[in-house]
Amino acid sequence: MSIVVTGATGHLGRLVIEGLLEKVPADQVVAVVRDAGKAADLAERGVRLHVADYSRPETLQGAFAAGDKVLLISGSEVGQRVPQHQAVIDAAKAAGVALLAYTSILGGPAADFTLADEHKATERAIEASGLPYVLLRNGWYHENYTEQLAPVLDHGAVVGSAGGGRVASAARADYAAAAVEVLTGEGHEGKVYELSGDTAWSFEEYAAEIARQTGKEIAYGPVPAETHKTILTGAGLPEPFAEILVDVDAAIARGRLAATPGDLSRLIGRPTTPLADSIAAALKG
Repeated sequence: MSIVVTGATGHLGRLVIEGLLEKVPADQVVAVVRDAGKAADLAERGVRLHVADYSRPETLQGAFAAGDKVLLISGSEVGQRVPQHQAVIDAAKAAGVALLAYTSILGGPAADFTLADEHKATERAIEASGLPYVLLRNGWYHENYTEQLAPVLDHGAVVGSAGGGRVASAARADYAAAAVEVLTGEGHEGKVYELSGDTAWSFEEYAAEIARQTGKEIAYGPVPAETHKTILTGAGLPEPFAEILVDVDAAIARGRLAATPGDLSRLIGRPTTPLADSIAAALKG
C-alpha cells in the first residue's frame, strides 16, 4: 500500500512529498505528475512516479491500487477542474483506495464566491463516490500575497477592493504539513477540516508590516471593485482571472476568509506560521 500524491510537482505537492519522506520510506510514496522530467529529483530519491494528466482519464489507470491513501490536489485550470477531479475520483474508486483526501476551500458549501464553485462540486462528487474520504478545506496561503511583493514595493502601496476585510491565511507549508498528518495518521476518514491561520489580518496591517520590515512607506489603498479590475487587467492579467480576484476580495470583505477555527494548528501540532515570517522570507528572496 502506498501514499499517492497528485499534482506532485506543484508548489503544494512538492512540500507534501518532502513531508512524507520525513515519515515514510520513499518507495511507499507515489508522485503523480504530468512531466516525469520535472520530478527526476524525486525519482532519484526513490519516489515512484506515475505520469498522468487530469484531462486524460486513461492515463490515470494504474496510478492507484487497493488500499492506497490518495491526496487529490485540486487542479489549477479554473473552469476545467470538475471533470478533471472526477477522473481522479473515478480512478480511485475503481482501484478501491483506502482514503481519498481532497484540498478543497475554506467554508465548503458556505463559500459563496466563484472560485469556490468547482471545489463545492468536487466535494459533492467525492461524497457521491462512496469512497472513504477526508476534506482539507484550505484557506488562503500567505504566498498568495507575499509572492507578489515586487509591485507593492515599486508603488509603495497594497491595492485591493476588500475594504476592511480580514484574511486568516497560513503558509503553504502549514497546509502541506496538515495533509501529511492526514495521509500518515489514522482516524481521519469522514472528517472535514476547516484549515486556516491562527490569526486573521487586514490589508492595512499587511501594508504596515511590509513597511516595518523594509523601512519604506507602504500604504493600503482600498479601491472600488471596477477600479481594482482595471488595475489588474492593466498589469496584464486576463480579464476572467482579474474578475475572479476581484470576486475574492468581495468575499474577503464579507468575512468569508477570516475564520480561525484552529483545525490547522491542531492538526500540525504547532501554531501556524505568522504572516510576518512569510513576508520576511519573501523579502530575502
